[in-house]
Amino acid sequence: MKVGVTADIRGDDGNPVYDLSLLDECAGVYWEWMSGADDLSPADLAPFDAILLFHPRVTAASLRGVERLRLIARLGVGVDNIDVPACTTAGVLVTTTPDGVRRPMASGAMAFILALAHRLPERDRHVRAGGWDRFAHIGIGLDGRTLGIIGLGNVGRDLVGLAAPFGLRVVAHDPFVTVPPEGVALCTLETLLAIADIAVLACPLTDETRHLLNAERLATMKPTAYVVNIARGPIVDGVALADALRSGRLAGAGLDVFEQEPADPDDPLLTLENVIVAPHAVGLTDELFRLGGISVARAVLDVQAGRMPEFPLNPDAAPGLAARSS
Repeated sequence: MKVGVTADIRGDDGNPVYDLSLLDECAGVYWEWMSGADDLSPADLAPFDAILLFHPRVTAASLRGVERLRLIARLGVGVDNIDVPACTTAGVLVTTTPDGVRRPMASGAMAFILALAHRLPERDRHVRAGGWDRFAHIGIGLDGRTLGIIGLGNVGRDLVGLAAPFGLRVVAHDPFVTVPPEGVALCTLETLLAIADIAVLACPLTDETRHLLNAERLATMKPTAYVVNIARGPIVDGVALADALRSGRLAGAGLDVFEQEPADPDDPLLTLENVIVAPHAVGLTDELFRLGGISVARAVLDVQAGRMPEFPLNPDAAPGLAARSS
């Protein structure tokens, strides 16, 4: 089985940043680096049975005339860069790695929550500027506060467990969930925003969630509340968020993602001292690279063995694969 690995996960030392050792150890599997193209072409895809990718895009045009390809294994959970319906039509299975990002992303969200609650950026800047006023930036305790999680998928559910030791009351909104984790109260989005002290976005970007937090909804939040976005930038109206933060209608925000990426240097969110930002990288830890690599390698090995991988997005694309045993 010949596997192509996109060049965006190649480290400075020439090795993959993700752990692909399972592929190296498996007889009958050979992998090689692909070109560094952002948009993959039929010529890029045609030589391979499977490809592992992170950022490069796969469109209907990418798949035109491609016959050998059976699997696209995406490192991560978002598939903004993959035309999944086109893959289904072409008979190409698409998988993701929720088991690789679950804990790193949930702990990244928790890191934002703790840094905002303890006002670490302001305290850091204060000391670096020569200050020593211990009472200049008073934080908030989390015990008894309300954490609102928008999206109860893998990351949202893991965040529930991480929040428990801090005494946070957890409410959640997810229209596709009817049975929440123990101790979590499901509610409408409007109720969540009205009562949350911290609102965390952990939902996918869809037509329905684009600008889910707009000016009107942000205006319903407490002026003492914080917004944390570890999902996708366009789920929040960035201009409206900047206005709310600048005017004091919100206390602060932790943003791993932006509407435009890389972030526009003139984005007003970058000028605000009550905003913590990261370059869509808060979950990029050694843990993520290890777990994500193992997950995509297992997907490849499953397909090689004629089994359906654990995390397919379009299982109908590969009806010949055997169902996984329970």
